[in-house]
Amino acid sequence: MTILTGFIFSFLSTVGFGIITNVPRRVLLYAGMTGAFGWTIYLLAEAMTNNLILPNFLAALTIGLLGNLAAIKVKAPVNMIYVPSLVSLVPGVIIYASLKEFTLGNYVHAGQNLIKTLVIALAIDIGFAIAESLFKRIYQFVK
Repeated sequence: MTILTGFIFSFLSTVGFGIITNVPRRVLLYAGMTGAFGWTIYLLAEAMTNNLILPNFLAALTIGLLGNLAAIKVKAPVNMIYVPSLVSLVPGVIIYASLKEFTLGNYVHAGQNLIKTLVIALAIDIGFAIAESLFKRIYQFVK
């Protein structure tokens, strides 16, 4: 049930962010599905491991591959699908906690949270890089 709820709310948040960022209507459904599948993969990977890196990496890899497929389908730039799909993966709470700890003078906790944020960002970036690399190899077969 948690997976289904996560899928639905991730779809809605992705579409909502797509509307806020003026993504064309023809792209919203595909961006929503891409974001929802990415978040579902994140939830499944998070349930299997205590690791911060693996769930974010797999979710970014999923969004990267599905985003490229959807971009070809709707004939739109892949960034129109990537940007709203990433909303669920952004480590906003950890960044907030880091800044809060920093302003309170707890530099050790602030540093730990900042490192967590950077690790998550790096995992997402590597996931996208690998997805782009894989997709370039299979592009001819897909098209």
